[in-house]
Amino acid sequence: MNLRDTLLSSLKTLPGTREFHVHVIVSSPRRDNSLYPYAHPRPRVYLQDILVLLSEQVSPDSPRNFVSAIEAYLYHIPATSCAVLNITKLDSTGQAIAPSPTPTLIQSFITFYGDRTTRPVAANHIWIHVFARAQNQYLFPNSSEYPGKRPLGDIQLCAWWKRVLTRVASEVESRAKNDTLIRLFHILPGYGETEAMHALQRAASSSAATPHSSSNCSWTYGHPYSQSEIPLPCSNSGSDEWRGNLGNFVPSFDDDPKSRFMDEIAYITEADGVRSPQKKRPKLSSNRSGDLESTNSVNRDDDSRNKRDKGDRPRGELDRVTPGEFWERMSFRQECVSGAVTAFFVVGISCPADTPSLSPISPLSPQPGQVSSQINKRIMSTLLTGHEFSTLERSVRATELLEGAIKGLCEGLSAMPAKPISVARPPRSHEAGRRTPEPQCPSDVLPEPPRTPPRRLQVLGSQPTTDITPNPFPEPVASLETYNSYIYGSVSVCNPPLPSRPTGEPSAPMNGRDVGQPVTVLAVRKKKKHTK
Repeated sequence: MNLRDTLLSSLKTLPGTREFHVHVIVSSPRRDNSLYPYAHPRPRVYLQDILVLLSEQVSPDSPRNFVSAIEAYLYHIPATSCAVLNITKLDSTGQAIAPSPTPTLIQSFITFYGDRTTRPVAANHIWIHVFARAQNQYLFPNSSEYPGKRPLGDIQLCAWWKRVLTRVASEVESRAKNDTLIRLFHILPGYGETEAMHALQRAASSSAATPHSSSNCSWTYGHPYSQSEIPLPCSNSGSDEWRGNLGNFVPSFDDDPKSRFMDEIAYITEADGVRSPQKKRPKLSSNRSGDLESTNSVNRDDDSRNKRDKGDRPRGELDRVTPGEFWERMSFRQECVSGAVTAFFVVGISCPADTPSLSPISPLSPQPGQVSSQINKRIMSTLLTGHEFSTLERSVRATELLEGAIKGLCEGLSAMPAKPISVARPPRSHEAGRRTPEPQCPSDVLPEPPRTPPRRLQVLGSQPTTDITPNPFPEPVASLETYNSYIYGSVSVCNPPLPSRPTGEPSAPMNGRDVGQPVTVLAVRKKKKHTK
């Protein structure tokens, strides 16, 4: 069963009567050097772009409307039989019928890659990374202006992601064998373990969440780089000892605060005036033989240090900052101390070592149903810059254009890019008559979506930043058969609706607040003044 059929099968169990239409766009593998840019030696990594768009149709006569979307990246490291799944964005328009299909969609999506029997790459171990940062919108522009969308707050979002990943671990555990190992890690920068536990429990208790399923998987508050049970993607052995290069442990993702912090550590030089304290030399012993032995050890340390300084040592301070110190410093980063609570979640799933992971198929070979990465980029650019979802009418129009563009690209048609939509608002009284002209964009040129400034990876010592080795396989050519068999699918849902709440029972919370609970207002008793 492919990813499209897996998602449709899970959506079929939702309550209510409606029809779902899903588009799953997975690019063919390509070489990538951005996951571990400071590792030495640098592993060979293959990257795939994943985009899932879900639309809903209330009745056969009603129009389709986008309700959820997922953007993710899958990295494959054959040398260590590892895979890394990074969930970069998950968003909803708030225009779906209750209950929202977003939790079911993301849970089924992660379970598909976490389960060894459905994982599309030959990897015995997979690491799932999620960075939870509350925002009003991620993939659907202006969807936060729709009155029905209620984005979660910072701590509510962290509790929501922890609940979803716990369910994924429980589902994978129930399917897998007894010797499958699952480990869950999470960190809330700036919070101690006790503070984070109470904050997440308080946020989870205030939400209308279903009870957790029974699971033997427990969460560890910390990072996964000090354990040796599950192999890391950039290490053949366990990570129980420090090997002197932070770049071999922490992966780098786009638009991620820890990646920007890694870049700063790698580019710290002595001229910057910020360096980690150097280790003191051991004191010489009192006897003569001890003096000679200590002197020789110091000379050997100096020789090794000089060799490392010539080009063998990692860049900047990567050889001085340990993973524990890295996460301790992350608590003082701007993204983590700006007032909003953020969280890093990592789930490691390890299958038995005797499971065959070597495949005669090349990791670069395109598989059925995969498309060129350029198609994924064009769809993402159109979604982020050419449409908006502030009203039902605009959302329906955007859904129709985007779904038509995806089918047109698969048929080999040149889809006309949509013009960026700008909502005209009347100027204020003091601004009438003087407005800054908007830059004109040609109709045939699609502007780039807003992104974080590029990382400083132009020069990494003597190692090139791009892999100039040509791909021996041509880019896959999408066809209408690929579209109907792997990309597009629909499912009709006809289940009993959710039971209505009894009168007087509190309703579901909005943004972590129970809106149905009665509020008692205490009146202030004023003191009477005594008249003479």
